[in-house]
Amino acid sequence: MIKKHGSAHWAGEIKTGKGAVSTETGVLNGAPYGFNTRFEGAASGTNPEELIGAAHAACYAMALSLELGKAGLTADDIDAKSTISLEEVEGGFAITKAHLEVTASVPEASEEQFMTAAKATKTGCPVSKLLNCEITMDAKLD
Repeated sequence: MIKKHGSAHWAGEIKTGKGAVSTETGVLNGAPYGFNTRFEGAASGTNPEELIGAAHAACYAMALSLELGKAGLTADDIDAKSTISLEEVEGGFAITKAHLEVTASVPEASEEQFMTAAKATKTGCPVSKLLNCEITMDAKLD
């Protein structure tokens, strides 16, 4: 079993408080986040949805490489983006959607081979399995 961790610190009340998020590897080390970066679009700092999107995109791209490999194909490039939607719902806020945008260059792959792998990865990547929301995708073979 592989175990990795992230951590967060928060001080203050919800709107004016300040937080910092870090990862085990130190890639993020005290990265700031707050109400303004999550709900008001402030550019200075991060937010949970952005971090989930990055994790989902990274997981998807890696898992697509594996899925293509099962078909004897190797991608020159895979670019993935995951847009996470946070919405107010009954009882508070919830992540309701994740939308993947994927573009890949895979020599010798047919459109059908690529789409089969892309769709299998959409539901099969570990982060997709974790997300309890609708996951949609636009995939394009270059």
